[in-house]
Amino acid sequence: MSIINAFTEQAYRGNPAAVCFFSDEKESSWMQIVAKEINLPTTAFIGFLNGEYHLRLFTPSTEIPICGHGTLASSFFLWEKGFVDKDKSITFHTKSGAYE
Repeated sequence: MSIINAFTEQAYRGNPAAVCFFSDEKESSWMQIVAKEINLPTTAFIGFLNGEYHLRLFTPSTEIPICGHGTLASSFFLWEKGFVDKDKSITFHTKSGAYE
């Protein structure tokens, strides 16, 4: 799990999002408990399933279909951790559709 501040280059500024990466499916109820415990505006769960990146986004109280800073934080995480080359785009499959 990483905490990433989107929309800034300064520490402790911008919009924070927690990003969790997993390689197997997780239950929605488990993700909601984790998001509540982390207690940031958004907790993003990235799953690499069947060769695709799936993105689920949670506030401390509910799942949301899409979130700008959660998606940006997730992309940054994948690029910085070396899962995706920095010059490559990422397509996320979310509750509201696929986004690149």
